[in-house]
Amino acid sequence: MAAPFTLEQLRGFVAVAEEAHFGRAAARLQMTQPPLSRQVQKLERSLGVDLLVRTTRAVLPTPAGEAFLTEARRILNLADAAPSAAQHAADGATGSLHIGFTAVTALTVLGSWIKVANTRLPAVRLTLTEMVTRDQVEALLAGELSVGLVRGVAATDVLSVRRVHAESLVLACPGGHPLTTLGRPPTLADVAEHAVITYSPVEARYLHELVITVFRNAGVEPRYVQRIGQVQSLLALVDAGLGVALVPRSSSRLRLPNLAFTEIAGLAPDLVEAQCAWRSDHDDPALAALLRLTAL
Repeated sequence: MAAPFTLEQLRGFVAVAEEAHFGRAAARLQMTQPPLSRQVQKLERSLGVDLLVRTTRAVLPTPAGEAFLTEARRILNLADAAPSAAQHAADGATGSLHIGFTAVTALTVLGSWIKVANTRLPAVRLTLTEMVTRDQVEALLAGELSVGLVRGVAATDVLSVRRVHAESLVLACPGGHPLTTLGRPPTLADVAEHAVITYSPVEARYLHELVITVFRNAGVEPRYVQRIGQVQSLLALVDAGLGVALVPRSSSRLRLPNLAFTEIAGLAPDLVEAQCAWRSDHDDPALAALLRLTAL
């Protein structure tokens, strides 16, 4: 097995091979010729092959030297790039992040996060996965997600949580529904007189509990006809005429042929919150950089 060689020996050999002259190579490296000659000789001994043919006119690479020259340049390029790569990794400018998101946060938060990452952290590779909040929390605890865009998650010793968005609820109705022709925003009491499609207590626990609380605080009890896990599917059922639904305002961007949206009287403008959640004990510089850049 060949003995180890040094980067200085590689730089010396490359300079001599490229200059075809020990004197010019020494001047290029800002050293004298004798130590340069010794560097190349040590390199040849460590490899057990002659790398250079020395003539009275020039110094030329042997076939072995030509082959080694290509690899020596590659090694030197990697060595020169390594400190910068380490610094970028420490600063969070490189690496990879796995981001979870829900259907509605895809309409509100995710786009701005992607733009920030692409603009400010272009060398960080993003993997994006749509998951309900419950599954995101499980993936975070298992170390399978870097950060999740979630709803209704409480901070713990393990998970850190930060609000990233807030909006109100609006009413989704089939086109021509009586609640769209009142000449005013309907109240929750008005809504409760009609069939209401709501959210699954398992797949969409946060919105399920929010809708129940909103009606309860208004002192009315609607007739729930379906419980659905995803907002897109819920809107499809509204579009089909099965009932009306309270949905986050951002979901009104989703348009279907028989779908109408209207304000609801008396609701606070920031009822629906979205959060980002991540493991408190993470040591990922790229995640730290993204969280810093997306802070409100």
